[in-house]
Amino acid sequence: MPEQLADTVDPVNWTCPAPLRDQPVVVMGHGGGGALSAELLEQVFVPAYGNALLTGLADSAVLELGGARLAFSTDSYVVRPLFFPGGSLGDLAVNGTVNDLAMSGATPAYLSAAFVLEEGVELTVVDRIARAMGAAAEAARVTIATGDTKVVESGHGDGVYVTTAGVGLVPDGVDIRPQRARPGDAVIVSGPIGLHGVAIMSVREGLEFGVEVASDTAPLAGLVSAVLAVTPDIHVLRDPTRGGLAASLNEIARASGTGVRLRERAIPVPDAVANACGFLGLDPLYVANEGRLVAFVPPAAAEEVLAAMHGHPLGGGAALIGECVAEHPGMVVVSTGLGGTRVVDLPLGEQLPRIC
Repeated sequence: MPEQLADTVDPVNWTCPAPLRDQPVVVMGHGGGGALSAELLEQVFVPAYGNALLTGLADSAVLELGGARLAFSTDSYVVRPLFFPGGSLGDLAVNGTVNDLAMSGATPAYLSAAFVLEEGVELTVVDRIARAMGAAAEAARVTIATGDTKVVESGHGDGVYVTTAGVGLVPDGVDIRPQRARPGDAVIVSGPIGLHGVAIMSVREGLEFGVEVASDTAPLAGLVSAVLAVTPDIHVLRDPTRGGLAASLNEIARASGTGVRLRERAIPVPDAVANACGFLGLDPLYVANEGRLVAFVPPAAAEEVLAAMHGHPLGGGAALIGECVAEHPGMVVVSTGLGGTRVVDLPLGEQLPRIC
């Protein structure tokens, strides 16, 4: 190392772009939906709160209360920027919790909304977000029934953070959870993947890909109802948000002790997403979605479920992308277009931070 450079470089302050697994402090990767997120849950939160309901680690908990089966979920939304093609923080805060409830087969009914506002944020921005939430709640047929507001000093927030919690009713005979995946199950995705993550990235970084890419944010409860009308015996539903399709499938494989085999050419990746990912060196399987679901269904019901999705406005691009297998339990592999096979592992952190 040149002497003058050695005088200015302090190795103590060097940082690695990929967070290390033994980090003594919280890093951005802990919120990415990948391996670091899983470790945070398993090593900190589950031991602190440990109970049978929590250890299932599904998108929502299914509870027995007063003779009814309720799904209950909560989520916080810290997306940057607050507004983006196809949606806003307000849409995400409603649709995200509605979808977490729907992934248990529930019909969402009521939400709460808690705002953390940074001193100095324009009230017109808060109003736009609140109105977007109201419109999204009406579209999803849920009621925002209660909430809270806090304000933090300037420089101690990022404009607006929103936390929503929700409850819904789970129909009798419906048992949807990641542990129910079985070898032979068909793996179906409800539409093209990667749109939300690329939409956020394009406006955040000022990138252009020839066409505007809009987020796919949408409430999925209606699509789930259409699928359950075909057969209540849906084994698993998951909306692949943080960490994308890859993270969701890995979580299901590990929870069920099965393997997942995908066919690369069957996975619907829009040209704009493929081009953006190719340009930036990203894998579409790890890019976040906000209006898609992946379903594990018995093989005998696969064609009917696929037809039901195609008949719904949010499932027109649904595709059968693979199957659940007994081989390589806990692992996801994909057969490539060139005839090879590659492992699709759980991401360490996340390719695109602050996407929801």
